[in-house]
Amino acid sequence: RGKFDLLSGIVRTQSATASDWSGIKYMVFDLPASADVFDQRLVELSKIVDKINAPHIKLVKQFRLKDSAALMKKVDMTVSEGGEGLMLHLGSSRYKATRSDDLLKLKKYSDAEAVVLAHVPGKGKFKGLMGSLEVKTKDNIRFKIGTGFSEAERTKPPSIGSVITFKYFGLTSKGTPRFASYVRVREHY
Repeated sequence: RGKFDLLSGIVRTQSATASDWSGIKYMVFDLPASADVFDQRLVELSKIVDKINAPHIKLVKQFRLKDSAALMKKVDMTVSEGGEGLMLHLGSSRYKATRSDDLLKLKKYSDAEAVVLAHVPGKGKFKGLMGSLEVKTKDNIRFKIGTGFSEAERTKPPSIGSVITFKYFGLTSKGTPRFASYVRVREHY
């Protein structure tokens, strides 16, 4: 937690050293090849991780909560400790390699406003459209937002100088909003 930028840099570099990799753990949380339900897969996965007995391979701690109040308390605690949120897993579910209501993300996000400084041209499937907005917050943090837009908004993006609302999931170590996503142009009152 709190080291996403460091991890991302190590994973992407061709020159990472053994020392760079020494602090990285491989966290396992499911056993996709198994036909068992999640609760049974978890028991089997625990045995496998114990048998491997490698310090860099760890099983993600799983737990049950008694009610929605306890769930919200736990997600608040997780976020306050630098986590993004929780994954909610249905114990009786079979593994599916697609999105499913048997495995849900529970994340809390913040929102803020920023001034649009520039339109960054799109690439690939967004060629000829706006790819992202370069924005600046009231604290003079500059960054780009490239998700959350409809095709119509990419065709006619918010004007330069307009104020937009965006959502994000905490801050990077440099203070930039993490996973920022466009929400809307702020309405003037």
